[in-house]
Amino acid sequence: MDIFFMLNALDEAQKAFDDDETPVGAVVVKDGVIIGRGRNERSSKRLPLAHAEMNAISEAARAAGNWRLDGCTLYVTLEPCVMCAGAIMETRIARVVYGARDPKAGAAGSLYDVLRDPRMPHRCRVTDAVLSAECAALLKKFFLAKRGRAGKPS
Repeated sequence: MDIFFMLNALDEAQKAFDDDETPVGAVVVKDGVIIGRGRNERSSKRLPLAHAEMNAISEAARAAGNWRLDGCTLYVTLEPCVMCAGAIMETRIARVVYGARDPKAGAAGSLYDVLRDPRMPHRCRVTDAVLSAECAALLKKFFLAKRGRAGKPS
């Protein structure tokens, strides 16, 4: 099921790409059902907090009618940053599955390991590298285009 839900997160990332946003997508799953979707919308919304994870978590909380997302899994195409890891911890998400590692800002094992830090009152199970090549390829395509090496993103 991880691949199925990561493909849904990749669909969200593609929508971000199509909107000229950094292509990161996320979905929140509870009992095998997607209850929240999100994609990066920082530029279009002019909001620094509009990361894919934050948008998916907000939608999931509205759907659940509760800020606590116990028993949920977050699928995200790029390893969460520290801000998003904090939101994941605060909402008590049980598991995080991500695609591409982020050695510059990752907070789920690459640069930091906030989600599994034993000093924290809540910890998550983490699964990495699910469809990592596909997730990384979309990011690479976006940034190459931004640097003018591959034309404008389509």
